[in-house]
Amino acid sequence: MPLLIVAVAVALLLILMTKFKLNGFVALLIVSVLVASWGALSGVLTLDDKPATVADIPDIIGSGMGGQLEETLAVIGIGAMIGRILGDAGAAQRIALRVVDLLGEKRVQWAMVVTSMLIGVTMFYEAAFVIVVPIAFTLVRATRTNLLWVGLPMSIALSTMHSFLPPHPGPTAAASIYQASPGLALLYGLFIAVPAGVLVAMVWPRLPFVKKIQPEIPRGLISEKSFTDEEMPSMGRSLLVALLPVILIAGAEIYIMVGEESSSLMQFVTFIGSPTVALLISLLVAIVVFGPMSGRPLSELAVSMSESARAMAMIIMVIAAGGAFKEVLVSTGIAQYIADMTSGWPVHPIILVWLTAVILRVALGSASVAVTTAAGIAAPLVASSGVSPELMVLATACGSIAVSHVNDPGFWMFKEYFNLSVVQTLKARTTYTTVLSVLGLGGVLLMNLIV
Repeated sequence: MPLLIVAVAVALLLILMTKFKLNGFVALLIVSVLVASWGALSGVLTLDDKPATVADIPDIIGSGMGGQLEETLAVIGIGAMIGRILGDAGAAQRIALRVVDLLGEKRVQWAMVVTSMLIGVTMFYEAAFVIVVPIAFTLVRATRTNLLWVGLPMSIALSTMHSFLPPHPGPTAAASIYQASPGLALLYGLFIAVPAGVLVAMVWPRLPFVKKIQPEIPRGLISEKSFTDEEMPSMGRSLLVALLPVILIAGAEIYIMVGEESSSLMQFVTFIGSPTVALLISLLVAIVVFGPMSGRPLSELAVSMSESARAMAMIIMVIAAGGAFKEVLVSTGIAQYIADMTSGWPVHPIILVWLTAVILRVALGSASVAVTTAAGIAAPLVASSGVSPELMVLATACGSIAVSHVNDPGFWMFKEYFNLSVVQTLKARTTYTTVLSVLGLGGVLLMNLIV
């Protein structure tokens, strides 16, 4: 019954948005209220692990929206401001044109893949996305190519790094549950993630059903002006601002892995390396570099930041509503239902945990819930089966990326940034996440023969 409710909810959401053209934010809230109401009337809805009633539904939805915004609001908002400042200063155009000069228009996709993988090793998908996407938008204009021709390789590479490898949240949580080595899981994961990510990133934009999609860059997220060479800032300044968040976040992660945990320096590094603080520092640097240091008044930069915020308003609202839908599904006990259903299946531990994570991901949309629940089920099997705990980490993480669809906030971020319809997003994103997941499982099974 719970899985049937999920299927009906997803179908209703698709109908509201495709047939009736209802706004995504409103459609998600309507479906969230309906599912939560079913949960309350059925006696399966909970709030803070206690039985909940219809009167608690607004709190559950508010908690889901707040939790999602807590994780993404500052990152997406500040990242959009940095991207708009880079665009309005001509820095994004400078970087994009240099990339084209060095690699040629035919190798733009490779540039996106390499850049995204290097950035995505340590940075969260959302944080890396908002930093790289202005460059992708500018490359699209400079090369006059399809937005997905450049944007898909970027997103696929970032998805692969975020979902497969520590120190990202899902794999790190799984490593803790399995008592695996995060460093060894990262090493093994690179041998799987890099080939799988490159393969999908280079193939997917060339598929006929993807090539038919011709989206336009959303208005307000990038400067409409084309700059002359004299108007653009130097390459050094442009790269400094564009890469500063990466330097801060990646540098902090590296230090955290090797430094002394209890030291004062560790606390400081952890602070400045958090995505929100790193992006805030980078925004302040961008304001100084492209404001007073470039002879531009701060009022111009204030306009850039305000316009980026206006352009982001609906994107943020839709992502928040996606968080509400996810929270309602979790609160109805569907995760525990799936855990009980899959725990006794007589299959290999790697396949069991992957399948469990996939089912949880499809039902709930939350990769983190899928990882932690699936790992909790499979953890006792590690010792008895003799399977490497690091490979179990990778199998669990691979399962959690599959079938990203309308109950996944990341689905809505991808949709809004690339200006797609729901059906187009299902064709482009849902398919690539599923194929990445299957390729990841294949890589883990092959590595299990060696390790």
